[in-house]
Amino acid sequence: MTYKPKSEFLTVMVERGFLQDCTDLEGLDTRLLKGPLRAYIGFDATATSLHIGSLIQIMMLRWLQKTGNAPVVLMGGGTSKVGDPSGKDESRQLISTETIDANITGIRKVFDKYIDFGNGDTDAIMVNNSDWLDKLNYVDFLRDYGKHFTINRMIAMESVKLRLDREQPLTFLEFNYMLLQAYDFMELNKIYNVGLQMGGSDQWGNIVNGIDLTRRISQNQVFGITTPLLTKADGSKMGKSASGAIWLNEDKLSSYDFWQFWRNTLDADVGKFLALFTEMPMEECNRLGALEGAEINQAKITLANAVTALCHGNDAAIAAEATAREVFEKGGVGDDLPTLELSATDIGDGISFTQLLVRSGLVSSGKDAKRAIAGGGARLNDVMVNDAGMMLTTKDIAATPKISSSKKRHALVKLV
Repeated sequence: MTYKPKSEFLTVMVERGFLQDCTDLEGLDTRLLKGPLRAYIGFDATATSLHIGSLIQIMMLRWLQKTGNAPVVLMGGGTSKVGDPSGKDESRQLISTETIDANITGIRKVFDKYIDFGNGDTDAIMVNNSDWLDKLNYVDFLRDYGKHFTINRMIAMESVKLRLDREQPLTFLEFNYMLLQAYDFMELNKIYNVGLQMGGSDQWGNIVNGIDLTRRISQNQVFGITTPLLTKADGSKMGKSASGAIWLNEDKLSSYDFWQFWRNTLDADVGKFLALFTEMPMEECNRLGALEGAEINQAKITLANAVTALCHGNDAAIAAEATAREVFEKGGVGDDLPTLELSATDIGDGISFTQLLVRSGLVSSGKDAKRAIAGGGARLNDVMVNDAGMMLTTKDIAATPKISSSKKRHALVKLV
């Protein structure tokens, strides 16, 4: 990158590794220097929580506000009824309006931890695109806006091209998604004076479409920036672990398991993750990321504490670290371990150890549970379990046993 930004926000984005592409870097920099800018990121409401695959976008909104600008969280109440084909090999399952509304309520809890909402110049707002998309007249929409999109350009979009190249079906419903997202940017610019859309690199085409439509219809200059595709050093995708998605809400994933995910970061990722997911000065991020041997493990604890404190609070981070030390260094149980609560009815005449591993979330399936047992990683109260069919009774569960799927994955089972 030859141009060096002067605005605080873009300086942070570049220095900390958030910026992949920008439609007009110098123009956006000039606009940011003039005063607070409203910028948005869209999130489809497909679950009651976001997972860490969205955390880089959330941190962008946090930095946007910290540098004197106004974040806009766009909930896809309308577009969630369609489904974004980007990065997908098959069609999303359609979900009901009631489910979408419940999901938005859950997702709002995530943002309340990272940004401040209100009515001030730099306060965040949350809006729902169903407010305008649900009112669209289809024929009018096609006549007024469809003429600005060519099929040639639409099928060249990466999200469409990928599906077609693999000869996998792409519904007409999904094909319309890019028109709706472009319309979102135009509406946000008109209603809320939003001048910037941010998103992952897979959203570049959709962002450019929105900028072009806004220019054609409103004659307003707006901007777009994207973040790089984020993968771990081993090439695996951010946001998931062997046992499932790393959710940001406590009711979907315990703060202890969240902390453990970051504690288990690969050595090569420590510096990068500190820069992206914490607010530590870059000098400290670089110093910690360059450590080796036993010292890098302490850097991972620093990372886990900082990310967990932002998401779940400082007390949760302290408790998670204390539990980890109790479990791993002292061989204890650890009061803050995730807990599976079962009633006598749940247990009945007995419940298999395999079921306990699955129901506790330590593994994602019975097949994974049997694999953990066969590999020697599964344990009951730190004693290796070799029998996948081993049954536990109500009396066994009343003793609040500790179950493990590996050296780093533990939970308690409690009778209630």
